[in-house]
Amino acid sequence: MVGDTAEELEKFRQQWQEEVTARIKGASSSTSTRKSTKSQTTQKDGGNTGPGRASKLSFHTPYREVEDDDGIGGSASHDLEDKDEARKLGGDGQGIHPDNRHEPSSALEHYEKAVERESQGRLGDSLNHYRKAFRLDAGVDRIYKNKHFPPSSSKSKPSNPNPSNAAVTVPNPAHHSLDGPPASTISELIASFSTTSIPQAEPPTDASPAPPCPISTLPFEILIYALFQIAITDAASFARLSLVCKRLAYLVATEDRLWRRVCLGPEAGFTGMHYAWACTISGNPLHMSVGDLDEDLSKKLSSLHLKSPVPAFDPFPLTPKYPNYKHMFHHRPRIRFNGCYISTVNYMRPGGNSNTTSHATWSTPVHIVTYFRYLRFFRDGTCASLLTTTEPADVVHYLTRENMHTHHASGLPSSVMNNCLRGRWKLSGNPYKNKPLPVLTSEETPSTNDEEEQEEEGTLHIETEGADFIHPHPKYIYKMMLSLKSAGRAPGATRNNKLVWLGYWSYNKLTDDWSEFGLKNDKAFFWSRVKSYGNGE
Repeated sequence: MVGDTAEELEKFRQQWQEEVTARIKGASSSTSTRKSTKSQTTQKDGGNTGPGRASKLSFHTPYREVEDDDGIGGSASHDLEDKDEARKLGGDGQGIHPDNRHEPSSALEHYEKAVERESQGRLGDSLNHYRKAFRLDAGVDRIYKNKHFPPSSSKSKPSNPNPSNAAVTVPNPAHHSLDGPPASTISELIASFSTTSIPQAEPPTDASPAPPCPISTLPFEILIYALFQIAITDAASFARLSLVCKRLAYLVATEDRLWRRVCLGPEAGFTGMHYAWACTISGNPLHMSVGDLDEDLSKKLSSLHLKSPVPAFDPFPLTPKYPNYKHMFHHRPRIRFNGCYISTVNYMRPGGNSNTTSHATWSTPVHIVTYFRYLRFFRDGTCASLLTTTEPADVVHYLTRENMHTHHASGLPSSVMNNCLRGRWKLSGNPYKNKPLPVLTSEETPSTNDEEEQEEEGTLHIETEGADFIHPHPKYIYKMMLSLKSAGRAPGATRNNKLVWLGYWSYNKLTDDWSEFGLKNDKAFFWSRVKSYGNGE
């Protein structure tokens, strides 16, 4: 039985070898026959220039003309035959595809071959060539980039905007600006909108009249007053008016009177900020001490004996740091009242017994812990702090003054506020206390008292109740310090929408001790607007 199988395999092998040999001989003979026939035809038609010659070459002439027009030379139509023959099997039964004739040897060649294979979808071969390339040279990717994508290949701005010296009315590829040079900066672009007007909407059809646009016919004073009311109601909507048309973009960007009202107003401006404690932690008004009464009385008495009026002190003057009120409103640290600040914390910890497993392994369960911190600030100087595992969608609408320590029955949606802590807040850098330092000459030295009085802006101080707030006589107070930052790095990104941790402490009123909380897993707070808050309470 075994001998019969071996004989059948041997017969099949011989048969297969004979077929391959006959196929190779037939291919070589047909190639030589075509070449000889082609040479004979060339010799016969060498001196023929009649119509017969033109008809024979009529199929190849258009192909050559297209190649000449594209600037591609060195190839002919008969090259396709050689390529087809090269794809046939060789004597040893292996492919001799033109791409396999030259094996890559250097790192760059391997990298180029890998890119080619990757474009063809042959990811396995591509990965092998990538590995070989990086083994030969770890920086082959930079060499490939410099070879195929050199820096000089990027389009550079032409030095001569009109190289042909043609008239302005004559269009050419290098002369596209017929109305003057484009604005080089945003300020110049905004300034070019000064003479524009509010355009009317286009008619729906050619036969229809243009729809009315009453705002385009308003006097300038009434238009400014309308923008003034929008700015007071919602500063964000006022800023988005610049997207309507060029005229409104110019007014929003250049009308400093409107930005001064927004910047100094109590709605969203800096007069609504608190740079000193305005209330107690529970929200009650502060008790005025005897020293404060004496200071207040002395101010009133001194004001009665004044003979000449003293100019009012401007706590928010324009400085080189804040050259205009629009820049001040965007960049000076301030708190937002029409939303809340949310910190999302995610971390993993081993789920097994710490006594038996010192580190996490594949068989050790892992717990993914997620919790949220919420901070909402109110205009009267109070705030609400909440630590919970509930998602923001189920919390932010109940983070109100009415739900703090009330309506916490189980089963109610507002029960998430059960652990909400009341508190108070203030910003550093009191502009009502800090005065500009005097200009000193080279011989004078600044006094240490003046430097100590200056306080850096951008730090937020928060004091809240402790975990024992339910107790009749709580003994703990929590102290937070955060820094006002901006989440976006782009020039036009939203500012003052991020709170970064600086420290978190617990104060024991009975023992006068301070303890610091670890912030290993805690993340920064990010501001999120809540429409139900309106402009804030």
